[in-house]
Amino acid sequence: MRLVIVGPPGAGKGTQAELLSEALGIPHVSTGDLFRANISEGTPIGLEAKKYLDSGNLVPSEVTVSMVRDRLNEPDAAKGFLLDGFPRSVEQAQALGGILADLGTELNGVLSIVVDEDAVVGRMLARGRADDTEDVIRNRMHVYNEETAPLLAFYADDIIEVDGMGEIADVQQQILAKLGKA
Repeated sequence: MRLVIVGPPGAGKGTQAELLSEALGIPHVSTGDLFRANISEGTPIGLEAKKYLDSGNLVPSEVTVSMVRDRLNEPDAAKGFLLDGFPRSVEQAQALGGILADLGTELNGVLSIVVDEDAVVGRMLARGRADDTEDVIRNRMHVYNEETAPLLAFYADDIIEVDGMGEIADVQQQILAKLGKA
């Protein structure tokens, strides 16, 4: 099973990705985790990414794509993976298509966790993180909607839409049912 998971900040992507990883026996490949691992291991690509992150800039797509390519070539990803945080743009989605073609495979689907924006804002404010003000959260939602709308259009035929407003276990069951693994 080769999946991409998308959804706005606070939709529960990370939680669902971890649960799915266990349920399906495939690695959860988070770009945030990839950045941290490559930086802590001092890999050439990690050092490259660190330069951008330390200066407060976004890591260029080619660096991110390279990290994902390396990770998907690892033995545990041969039987499948769940990508979280990648691709973030149509350009990255096209690069992922190239990586998968090189591996002789393709995606099984793109899980889109759909949530009510006001409810998610409330959920994120309840976490009590200092950087989670309503304005910041709503801006992150706006950026997500701007960046992801083209991605959802790109993957239109592969989208598996999931209602992310229920309890964690209910959302998990809904995902597994839609994947035919319930």
